[in-house]
Amino acid sequence: MTPGSSAPKSRRERPAKPALSRQGIVAEAVRIMRAEGLQRVTMRRLAKELDTGPASLYVYVASTAELHAAILEEFLGAVDLRPVTAEGDWRDRIASVLISYTRVLFEHPTLAHSALVARPAGANYLALVEGLLTLLDEGGVPGSQAAWGVDVLLQVATATAAEQSTRGEDTNAEDEHNALARTLHEVSADTHPRIAALADDLVSGTPAQRLRWMFDMVVNGALATPRTHTSEEGAAS
Repeated sequence: MTPGSSAPKSRRERPAKPALSRQGIVAEAVRIMRAEGLQRVTMRRLAKELDTGPASLYVYVASTAELHAAILEEFLGAVDLRPVTAEGDWRDRIASVLISYTRVLFEHPTLAHSALVARPAGANYLALVEGLLTLLDEGGVPGSQAAWGVDVLLQVATATAAEQSTRGEDTNAEDEHNALARTLHEVSADTHPRIAALADDLVSGTPAQRLRWMFDMVVNGALATPRTHTSEEGAAS
């Protein structure tokens, strides 16, 4: 051993690794996602970053799907729920909450796609659902209809965020939209009379205008559509 060199430290002398925890695993997953995208958040990658084996992570997170749901739960904390207790029309306040939710997902395209199948169940998700149900109740939507309606509202918002975030990353999106508009305007009224009559409307409106209309449509539908079943549907369930 040369002068000035130090002997290798024994395992006992090395700093102890931080204890694994679900909170620590999710925090590291969120860090990787912010830097590199959700597709890079794998059990193997997490294990490497946390200096452990993949099998150790499954003690705290049962699957990659559960991990993605936990990441989504973390981001749901950024949804603005202040409109729930604010003044104003209940439909406007529902739209405000859902637009905030959509923006959170829109900022993270891979998370938006994961949210289509992820099933978070933490405090942030529960607060979001409770807030929407509170506003639907304020608007007089019967509880059973609100219970199904809130699911549809979140599906619409999630699908829209996933679609728009993908288009936002596509450099050809505007060209594709213009090509579709030309196709609709060039159809023959003899073969496609309804398309020809509504060509302008089919491609009209900003994304924000169309999103608000979709929310209003679902809310109005939940308010006016009772949960009824045919005997055949009841038997199938």
